[in-house]
Amino acid sequence: MAVLPQSAIDQYHREGYYIRREPLFPATDFDRLCAIFEEHLTDRGEKLGDELDTPHFHDERLLEFLMNDRVLDLVEELIGPDIGLWSSHFISKEPKTGRPTPWHTDAGYWKGRFDAFTGIVTIWLAIDRADEANGCMRVIPGTHRDADGEYVPIDAAANTFARELQGVDESRAVYFELDPNQCSLHDSRLVHGAKANTSDRRRTGYTMRYFSQEMKLNLDHPRSAGHKLWHCRGKNPHGNPVVNS
Repeated sequence: MAVLPQSAIDQYHREGYYIRREPLFPATDFDRLCAIFEEHLTDRGEKLGDELDTPHFHDERLLEFLMNDRVLDLVEELIGPDIGLWSSHFISKEPKTGRPTPWHTDAGYWKGRFDAFTGIVTIWLAIDRADEANGCMRVIPGTHRDADGEYVPIDAAANTFARELQGVDESRAVYFELDPNQCSLHDSRLVHGAKANTSDRRRTGYTMRYFSQEMKLNLDHPRSAGHKLWHCRGKNPHGNPVVNS
């Protein structure tokens, strides 16, 4: 049974993204996920910064959400039936202090990790309300169909990354305003970023990233060592190394 209308699938492939307004998880499950984040925030404190990378490596409770059929059914309609879990992150911009995220593509930062980047989707689940004032994600529609551009160095202390894509037309930006438990889905090649959080409200999201197992992991890449993959559904034709083989 389809979980996305054909118009949503068409938009995703045409524009590189789709915003889903229906709650992703039942309320009780979503509340548990929020509580897990608050635990991580308490444990890390000021060391959390803007991003808590791959928390599921150490907290297996998150796999209940990452491997949930509600999530995988969405993913399958966009990248096909052979699905692997690539990564997850808690991303949080604190009130008045959250740094801007420069224009970039995820694929640009993962260059060389796979033989292609035609089948990676990120689900960005809102833990808090996300809007323009508190630094919600913004994207440039259709840029997933273009070659990745040139990056220039920027101030890493003032931004979440140390480089940014040149030549981005910000007038075309679409802002992903989301209520808690709503999500956006975007292609890894889509140009996106976020402004600083200038509001009095925190902005936290949980990103869940999946790849088509039709893509082959580059085992010779230095960052492949120690990076855990999970097989979620379907086949693994390239024998990508997975934790749950």
